[in-house]
Amino acid sequence: MKHYEYFNTLLPELTANREGPIASSITPSAAFGYASAQEAEAIFAGEAAKPVYARMGNPTGGKLENALAGMEGGAGAVVTSSGMGAIAMVLTAFLQSGDKVLCAGGFFGGTYAMMRETMPRFGIEPLFCDVDDFDYMEKALESGVKMVLVESVGNPNMRLPDLRRIALLCDRYRALFVVDNTLTPLIVQPLKMGADIVVYSTTKIISGHSAALGGAAIFRALKGENEKLHDEKFGSLHQILQKGKGALMMVLKKRSMRDFGMSANAFASFLTMLGLETLALRVKRVNESVEKVVSLLHDEGVRVRHPSLADHEHHLRYEALFADGCGPLFTVECQTKERAFAFLNETKLVIQTANIGDNRTLGLHMASTIYRDFDEESQKMMGVTPGLIRFSMGLQTPLVVAEDLVGAWNKSCI
Repeated sequence: MKHYEYFNTLLPELTANREGPIASSITPSAAFGYASAQEAEAIFAGEAAKPVYARMGNPTGGKLENALAGMEGGAGAVVTSSGMGAIAMVLTAFLQSGDKVLCAGGFFGGTYAMMRETMPRFGIEPLFCDVDDFDYMEKALESGVKMVLVESVGNPNMRLPDLRRIALLCDRYRALFVVDNTLTPLIVQPLKMGADIVVYSTTKIISGHSAALGGAAIFRALKGENEKLHDEKFGSLHQILQKGKGALMMVLKKRSMRDFGMSANAFASFLTMLGLETLALRVKRVNESVEKVVSLLHDEGVRVRHPSLADHEHHLRYEALFADGCGPLFTVECQTKERAFAFLNETKLVIQTANIGDNRTLGLHMASTIYRDFDEESQKMMGVTPGLIRFSMGLQTPLVVAEDLVGAWNKSCI
C-alpha cells in the first residue's frame, strides 16, 4: 500500500497554490475578455491556453483537470457537470450513427438507461454481455465494435472485470476502451492497465461530501504511428487529431461539450478539489473498513455479497488484481422487498439515498428506486433482485456499522 503515501503527497500539491492564496481560486465568470482580435483568433484555434467561454471550461475547472490528469497518469482531462455528463461527452465525441458499443458487466442504472434507451435513438447500438464472456466480446469486436465500456466494479452486481485482458482485446481489434472508475480511484489505475479513457462521477468518492455534482474524463496520450484513432473507422476525428498533443481534449470539447453543454461550474470544481486533497486517506480507510464489515456480517449469518468473501465467484481475481480493495460497495440480499424495507428502516447509521462514496454510510433498495423502470430481464442482467440492498461504506468505525446492520438484520430478516 505504498502508493497511498505517494498520493497523500501528490494530491494536496496538485490542488494548492504555492504563492498567494493557497486554496484554488473560484472564477465564477461565464465569459472572458480577449486582449486583441489576434488573441481571440489564437484562443479559438487552440493555439493560446486561455479560456474561450465558460461552456468550454473555466480556470477553476482547468485546475481540477490538471489535478485529475496528474492523479491518473493521463495526458489531460475534461471535467463535466456530472458523471453522466462525462459518459455522454465521451460517447457523443467519439461515436456516430451506425456505431456499436459493447457494454461488458454490470452497470449503474443511469448508464444502463443511457445505453439501452437513449443512445439507440441516435443510431448507436449497444451490445451487452457478462464481464467474463470473452468469446462474445471477441466476436463483437470482430464485427466492428468501436468502443467497449466497462465499470471497474459492477454496480450493484459486484462482479470484477479483468481489465488487462479486455484492454488487450480492444487493442487487437482497434476499439476504444473506456473504464468507469468511479468506485476505485487510486486503487485501480485503468490507463496503466491499457484503457484509453477513464471516466468518473466525481460526485462520489473523489468529493466524498455530497456537496458537489461533477464528472470527468481523463485520457491517455496519442501513440504516434500505432495510434488506433488513426484507423479508418475513426476517420471523422482525423482532422482534429492533426492538432497533436492536445487533440483528444479538442475532440471531447469541440465535438461534444461545445454543442451539448455538459460543462462543470466553478464552485463545484472548487468543492471537488477540497475532497480530492484527502482522497488517499479516505480511500484507504473505506476499503479496509469494507472488508472488516462484510466479514463480520458474513460471520453473523447476514446474506452479504462482496468479492473479499471466499464464496464470491471473483474472489481469486479480487486477491490477484484488487489487492487494496474494490471500493465502498457491498450488497445484502433480503429475498423480498418487504424484508429489505424493514431492514433498511431498522438501521440507525445508514442514510437512505441514491448516492454512493460518501463519508457517511449509505444504503438503498435497488429494485424500487434506481432500477424500478427496468423490466425483470434487465434487472436480472444488472444483478438486481427484489430483496437487494446496496450499501456504501463511510468513514465510521467498522464495528459500529456492523453492529447496526446485524441488529437490523436480526429484527427484520430472520
